[in-house]
Amino acid sequence: MSNKALILIVEDDERICNFMSAILTSNQYAIIKTGKGKEAIAMTASHSPDLILLDLGLPDLDGIDVLKTIRQWSEVPVIVVSARGQEREKVEALDLGADDYLTKPFGTSELLARIRTGLRHSQKIIGDSQSELPGIHVGDLEINFSKRRVTLAGNEIHLTPIEYKIIVLLSRNIGKVLTHDYIIREIWGPYTNEVKALRVNMANIRRKLEKNPAEPQYIVTEVGVGYRMIEDTNVEKSLS
Repeated sequence: MSNKALILIVEDDERICNFMSAILTSNQYAIIKTGKGKEAIAMTASHSPDLILLDLGLPDLDGIDVLKTIRQWSEVPVIVVSARGQEREKVEALDLGADDYLTKPFGTSELLARIRTGLRHSQKIIGDSQSELPGIHVGDLEINFSKRRVTLAGNEIHLTPIEYKIIVLLSRNIGKVLTHDYIIREIWGPYTNEVKALRVNMANIRRKLEKNPAEPQYIVTEVGVGYRMIEDTNVEKSLS
């Protein structure tokens, strides 16, 4: 039991909560659950879960407020699971520190894939300082941070300094959705609005990395939200 990852389910819809509980239990996860925001905050503090599945529409406290409170003192991975599919709400949750966003309804395979990615990302942060990682290897793509070198199937990819910075930022947050605003702040600074420049650079990056830029294998677009570097290309293909 102690070797199982502990997942906190915060969901007030009993049917959905039972559905997720059954999936996670059958896949060897330990679970605790609540349908209230205040209890979720208390359980996060007392149980230190490895990951949280957070619904936004809770009866006592909005899920966004739960997320804000938890982020004041914890970096536990949080996957927002909500029927709210508007881009504005996705962006708000991600900017406030959510690691991912699942819109209801969702499939079993997608839920499990997102959970695995969230747990792996957390373990990398705990196990290594990201700045100390020698590099990232995904499929045929390899990024060597110390040598500032990017290769695809062994062939070096020539990137501009901005393109390289964007790829490094995405790779250091592999599996996590980064919003447009977050990427722009990190690459160009907090007092700029470089949305057009970001899109142009992303188009150039895709032409250099992807066999078919319209069907990317490495960097996917979360429409209206941002971009995500795929951690497991085989999983993503099975979900698409």
